[in-house]
Amino acid sequence: MDNNPLTYILTTAKLDATGHRWLAALSGFRFSLKYRPGVNNRDADALSRRPYTTEWTQLTPDGVQALCQGTERRVKGGIEAEAIGVMAAAVPEFYCNPMQLRDENLPTFSRQDLKADQARDPLIALTIKALSANQREILLTNSPSGARLVYKEWERLKMLDGVVYRRGPSTSAEEIQQLFLPTKHRESVLRSLHDEHGHLGAERTFKLVRDRFYWPCMRAEVESYCHYCLRCIQRKTLPTRTAPMSHLQSQGPMDLVCIDFLCLEPDASGQGNILIVTDHFTSYAQDFSTKDQRAPTVAKVLMEKFFVHYGLPRRIHSDQGRDFESRLVGQLLELLGIQKTRTTPYHPQGDAQPERFNRTLLNMLGTLSNVEKQSWSRHIATLVHAYNSTESDATGYSPYRLMFGREARLPVDLAFGLSLDQTSVASHRNYVDRLRKNLASAFEQARLTSGNREQRNKKEL
Repeated sequence: MDNNPLTYILTTAKLDATGHRWLAALSGFRFSLKYRPGVNNRDADALSRRPYTTEWTQLTPDGVQALCQGTERRVKGGIEAEAIGVMAAAVPEFYCNPMQLRDENLPTFSRQDLKADQARDPLIALTIKALSANQREILLTNSPSGARLVYKEWERLKMLDGVVYRRGPSTSAEEIQQLFLPTKHRESVLRSLHDEHGHLGAERTFKLVRDRFYWPCMRAEVESYCHYCLRCIQRKTLPTRTAPMSHLQSQGPMDLVCIDFLCLEPDASGQGNILIVTDHFTSYAQDFSTKDQRAPTVAKVLMEKFFVHYGLPRRIHSDQGRDFESRLVGQLLELLGIQKTRTTPYHPQGDAQPERFNRTLLNMLGTLSNVEKQSWSRHIATLVHAYNSTESDATGYSPYRLMFGREARLPVDLAFGLSLDQTSVASHRNYVDRLRKNLASAFEQARLTSGNREQRNKKEL
């Protein structure tokens, strides 16, 4: 282009609402902007100045009918679309991607299925040949794409019952066995761990994939998939600054619980409020949809849906809303022996954790389809579970693991027969001993990670 200021539209340009809307529409395409002076930009000038001499053609009724017959209604995978025949080259590659239209359940694969799929994949078949002969140099002879990267991972590759795995990095004492995933299954795995898992960010999605699978250039492929996800582009915005330090301190699970209300437009069932309950130490969150924000509702939800399932916390922290500061809630907490603290007026930073979770939850709700948004209360529990089962930047562990001592089992784990807990136990006592040791190590690492993050934020501010 011969307009130099337009080259900054993707980086430092200050746009109004209309400009951001146009940019969001263009974000679904892969393109780069390069400046070319007008003197050298004759190709574009020639196209815009090309004489147009074609005259209008009068169509007969039969011709109009023939054109109309070229338009057909197709129904595939529960999605209706009207299409008229066009050249394949005229359709951008991004919109030809079938991943955006599929609505399928992930099938279940047996070990024999995985062995057959790996044997049919050229790169994995070569890896199997090299492992069977114990000769890594085989990966360098007539090697397909990615073989040199697999060559560097030779010491971490192994075969279990005829299936190739890679020994992956782990934040716990247990070793992760990453399945060497064939190319044909990568799209369905990314769809399961991103599209069907709340459309979380690229880093969280990559960690979910990394804990289960391996293939060359995996991070770049995951980042590209999330970057060009249409729903993420339409809904999510980039953060403008680092969150300030938190003054609240907790020593373990259920030591400090933060509560807050998130108010939304009522859905078809009449639900318009969400009581958010988060454990400060583990970042584990729970949501409870309510029709109002009255004190009896808060007391009933806390007692019947939270305390009886997770136990009593030592402290509960909230803002100064009338529902949280009511006599009824105060008497309930006093009866149970729970200490109540609160923020200063009009200072949401004092209850930062649920406020930050609210922003994440709103982004996840925003990625729902228009039909799903009409009944958002039916999907919110699944979205919160997706958040709890992904690794948190603040602790280095998933909230689910810190709360329950193990990772959540996801549909993709059942489909591929994966188990994130590789160690079996002979008795309940052995399980308790191992769980106590793993949780103590995880809690200590979470405290160190959280402290280092606060120090880093302090320097940035």
